[in-house]
Amino acid sequence: MSNASATHPTRRGILAAGGALGLGAVLAACGDDDGQSGGSGDKAGGGSAAKSGPWSFKDDRGTTVKLDKVPTNIVAFTGVAAALFDYGVQVKGVFGPTTTKDGKPDVQAGDLDVDKVTVLGNEWGKLNVEKYASLAPEVLITTTFDTAGTLWSVPEESKDKVAKLAPSVAISVFDRQLTQPLQRMWELAESLGADMKAKKVTDAKAAFDKAAARLRAAAKARPEIRVLAGSASPDLFYVSGTNLSVDLEYFKALGVNFVEPSEAAKKATGGWFESLSWENVDKYPADVIIMDDRASTIQPADITEGTWKKLPAVKAGQVIARSPEPILSYDKCTPLLDNLAEAIENAKKVG
Repeated sequence: MSNASATHPTRRGILAAGGALGLGAVLAACGDDDGQSGGSGDKAGGGSAAKSGPWSFKDDRGTTVKLDKVPTNIVAFTGVAAALFDYGVQVKGVFGPTTTKDGKPDVQAGDLDVDKVTVLGNEWGKLNVEKYASLAPEVLITTTFDTAGTLWSVPEESKDKVAKLAPSVAISVFDRQLTQPLQRMWELAESLGADMKAKKVTDAKAAFDKAAARLRAAAKARPEIRVLAGSASPDLFYVSGTNLSVDLEYFKALGVNFVEPSEAAKKATGGWFESLSWENVDKYPADVIIMDDRASTIQPADITEGTWKKLPAVKAGQVIARSPEPILSYDKCTPLLDNLAEAIENAKKVG
């Protein structure tokens, strides 16, 4: 799914794991692989994450985490925290891109109130273990981008220490369509006490379904429009393949005509992408370009390369944002569908 930071190409395919140093109390509940039924375990019910009673959740690694009560001391990757926030679940601490240099919420923070969470690391792969321990975490929640269940953005060098402090839950965003992790995040939020019958929640789901139908119709009406998914770094331009990214796999399933990197190039990066020099950025003709919106990449307005500015799609103003690490709530994923549908609907054939 996510193609990770453009300046760290290995993170596009083989992802770093996370763990940590365990200061003090290891919680009574720990993960196992007992094969209990998937999805959320014992429902918290109601709309309050403070409901009492045992809690369990089987994650996408097949690991079931069990606690004596619904956790409230939750630490999560920023994008996961943002998704849970949309469902009314507040986390205590976050790790990952959270605020920009001027203190504003990062694009991956969504509507999260960044002043009400403890930031344990404000970039990918950073997690302050001592700060983490001080929060007395009951569970750590993040995503995973590989078959091994590697915890996204948890530092490899401290993963064992992190694991001793609290059990972890991972939602997979690897080699599947967007709707699957969206459903899993829904189930997780529900298990944590979110009111999934609230009008805000049901309206967001209905809006997503409407946007999906719109994108399918746009792709069917304009099959000639070629869409390229790109990401920019100072030295290289990355063209993403669609086979592993949850957003691109879903858009493709809806009929969007994507430009695909060569098979040889994708093989060299584990199937994720092809890297091009800026001199060769015009290798693949495209009518619409969707660009990685994360702070770790160069945004279209800041690209100064002349070869970029000469691209037909760029000259035609047919460049929009893409979120390779989408916030997994229906509210935040709906604009991704609508924006792409609008771009295809209005695109001129230029590539």
